[in-house]
Amino acid sequence: MNERMCIVTREKLAADQLIRFVLAPDGALIPDLKQKLPGRGCWVTAQSSYIDQAQKNGLFARSLKEKIEITGSLSQLVDELMSKSTLGMINMARKAGQFITGSSKVDHAVRNGEALASFHATDAANDGVRKINQARTFFSKMVEVEIIPSFQLFSSDEMSKAFGDGNYIHGAALAGKAGENVLKRATALATYRGLDIDKSQVDGD
Repeated sequence: MNERMCIVTREKLAADQLIRFVLAPDGALIPDLKQKLPGRGCWVTAQSSYIDQAQKNGLFARSLKEKIEITGSLSQLVDELMSKSTLGMINMARKAGQFITGSSKVDHAVRNGEALASFHATDAANDGVRKINQARTFFSKMVEVEIIPSFQLFSSDEMSKAFGDGNYIHGAALAGKAGENVLKRATALATYRGLDIDKSQVDGD
C-alpha cells in the first residue's frame, strides 16, 4: 500500500487518507491535493482539526526542517480547495446527466435505485429532507441493501452559483463515472469537515 505518516498523529495511512503539503521555492506552504507537485512535502490526516494542530504547533516547519511563515488558516484554504473541486465535479456530472436536482426527480431516482447518494442544501427545509430520507429507507428495505449516503455540504446559494442557473435545494448523484466521482469527493469533504455521512434510516416509506 502507498502509505505515508501523518506529522500530527505519527500514524501511517494510505495516501488518499492524507493531505500532502509541499514547500514552494519561495518558501510558501502549498496544499497539494492531487499529490503531484514537485518538491519536499509532508503529510497530514485529511481532517481540518489535524491541519489546525499542525499549524498551531509548528509541525510543518519541524517536519520540513525549514523556517515557514504561514499567513491565514491552512485548514480553511484546504476546505476552499476541496469545496471548489467537489462543486466542479457536481457541475460536470450534471452536464453528463449524472447529477439531478429537484425534489420530485430526486425522490423518483432514490426510490428506483438510480441514485448513488442524495444531496441537500444546508438551508433546505426539514420536511423536504425528511421526504427524501423516507425514499432512501424505502429502497433500502425493499431490496435489502445498505441505505445510500446523504450529504449537506453547501448552501442553496453556493450550489446555484456553481451551476450558474436554477435554485438548488435537493439533488442526487446517479450511477456512472462522473456520479461516482461526485460521491468520492463529497465523502472526502464531509470527512475533512468532521461531518457524519448520513446513512441513518428513518420511519415511514
